[in-house]
Amino acid sequence: MKKNTIELDKNKLPSHVGIIMDGNGRWAKNRNMLRTNGHEEGLKRAKEITKAAADLGISYLTLYVFSTENWKRTEQEVGFLMNLIHTHLIKELLFYKENQIRIKLLGDISGLPKTIQADIKEAESDTESFSGLTLNLAINYGGRNEIIRAIKKISEKKVDLSSISEDSFSEYFDIPELPDLDLLIRTGGEKRLSNFLMWHSAYAELVFSDTLWPEYTKECFISDINEYQNRTRRFGAVPV
Repeated sequence: MKKNTIELDKNKLPSHVGIIMDGNGRWAKNRNMLRTNGHEEGLKRAKEITKAAADLGISYLTLYVFSTENWKRTEQEVGFLMNLIHTHLIKELLFYKENQIRIKLLGDISGLPKTIQADIKEAESDTESFSGLTLNLAINYGGRNEIIRAIKKISEKKVDLSSISEDSFSEYFDIPELPDLDLLIRTGGEKRLSNFLMWHSAYAELVFSDTLWPEYTKECFISDINEYQNRTRRFGAVPV
């Protein structure tokens, strides 16, 4: 039987989509596998969804790869995740080039291992001229941490605080040009933000999916965008 397909309105696509990729560990546990197997499978889904976003013409996709709180996990799991990031950034340049995907880091790069810092800087440099989707990898990232670091930058530059506005404040974030989130998707059944893009998600539409991340498909992604397109965004105003 042919699957029903959803036709998206290309004129109402979200400009910026953020995804909290949750459920790798539970997916692996359900199959009596190691958590690391879940992370490996989750990486495959991340690549597929990135390609789908690029094909749709979405401008920005932010993936929550590793939070400032994830350091609390076991040393073995943290080491595996760092190696997974390292391997991915090295071997996927051709994929990014073919799809004109530009890589940007969101997070405190100073808190990452030196090898990962070098990998990220190289990936950003190698893709900076690409004109398609901008893929923001949130690594060692926390929304509150980003805000605190922005305040410290303002203090160090001795900026006149009376001149600070919402727009000028955002100039001190990790990616100053990054627009607010239009759509925030969280997989895995949990319904919380987990310190993800706290400033940028002020008026984001939230979609919580029960699907574990390793099982999240392109069809799931399109369905969630369709959900977004069927909502009325008011931004605090009263609809006429």
